[in-house]
Amino acid sequence: MTEAGADGRRGGSAPSTKRRRPVRGAGEAGRRAAGELTELIRHRLEGVSAVCRGEDDGWVVDVDVLELARIPDTTSLLATYRVELDAAGELVQYRRVARFRRGAQDQ
Repeated sequence: MTEAGADGRRGGSAPSTKRRRPVRGAGEAGRRAAGELTELIRHRLEGVSAVCRGEDDGWVVDVDVLELARIPDTTSLLATYRVELDAAGELVQYRRVARFRRGAQDQ
């Protein structure tokens, strides 16, 4: 039997506030992934650098964020996080895949 939580409810998971509709297209997947990530890690969003279909009709989105602001701005540290969403647009996982200076050129 499950124990009652702080709110007095019983069950194994927190109640969902509302059901989301499935993601419709790459643009929406990018916006949703960026919003979810920046809410979790509390870094300023710089942009979405890649969006592609993942497994099981989900989405894989690369989101660039500002991790450390410096002066001059070209020495600021940015990071790219890979965010995976399921077919319903819910966050499945995320991880940092790169960290770089703003002024650094791609190799």
